[in-house]
Amino acid sequence: MTARSTRSTTAAKTRTSRLAAVAAIAVAGSMLMTACGDQTNDSGATKPGGSSAPAADKAPLFSKLPADIQKAGIIKVGTDASYAPMEFTEGGKIVGVDPDIAEALSKQLGVKFEFTSGTFDGLITSIYTGRQDLIMSSMTDNKKRQEGLDDNGKKIGKGIDFVDYFSSGVSLLVKKGNPQGINSLDDLCGKTVAVQRGTIYEDTFKAQATKCGANKLTIQAFDTDAEAQTRVKAGGAVADLNDYPVAAYIAKTSGGGNDFEVVGSQSDVGLFGIGVSKDKTQLRDAVKDALDAIIKDGSYAEALKKWNVEGSAVQSATVNAGK
Repeated sequence: MTARSTRSTTAAKTRTSRLAAVAAIAVAGSMLMTACGDQTNDSGATKPGGSSAPAADKAPLFSKLPADIQKAGIIKVGTDASYAPMEFTEGGKIVGVDPDIAEALSKQLGVKFEFTSGTFDGLITSIYTGRQDLIMSSMTDNKKRQEGLDDNGKKIGKGIDFVDYFSSGVSLLVKKGNPQGINSLDDLCGKTVAVQRGTIYEDTFKAQATKCGANKLTIQAFDTDAEAQTRVKAGGAVADLNDYPVAAYIAKTSGGGNDFEVVGSQSDVGLFGIGVSKDKTQLRDAVKDALDAIIKDGSYAEALKKWNVEGSAVQSATVNAGK
């Protein structure tokens, strides 16, 4: 969830709004790093989902793991499975881009990745308490999370490290066939767009409207992104705006892939990271090595292709490269 980032001063509004939108599009925000209790627990949480790792003696990077992980044979992963296509629940199982990447990582490391779904704002706390070993939940890597700061710069924790595995920005969603020839935000001047109210996407459109000046950009804001999509589909607006992986998923699934398409290049691009405790550098480095391995052997690309998000691929694993 790019909305699971702090790339906009208004991003704090986005998380709540976008969860409603994702639920609404079933065919298919700034996440404050709070000091609340660990909400990723067994009570009320979704806890299916995990990888099937090969035997340890057949996994090339098993020896890189810390001894306690080797002994347990499991890496516990916290997620918020409410963000299709990155991670969501289907048929009682956590599925999506992140679980598929974890499946590929497990083959390199020789241990099972066991996903537990809880609330997003409790995920970092679950790392602090040791309840989870990793976070895989479309979490944007940024300096505040690395340093354990809230949005006001107040120290609320020791921070976490990130192994960066996915690059995502925002993308325009237009009617299938792109009848208005929209390829960038500048192409929207003089036209009407639809967007979910109270999101960073509405702010992006407002900024573009200022840029358009007298060649007025008309913005129609709706309570849900599903309503904005309907407006675009009906021809009443030329474009909607959303995170690239979400927009790509909508384009692939809505109307059997016949309703929408994603156009232009992504803007406001940032990195999603696999979160890990700063005290677990050996685990962090093992995950980084495994990510480089699956990038090299092609299984990473296969996972992204399955969900139509190849445009978000990284070329190599990095640590704490977010800004």
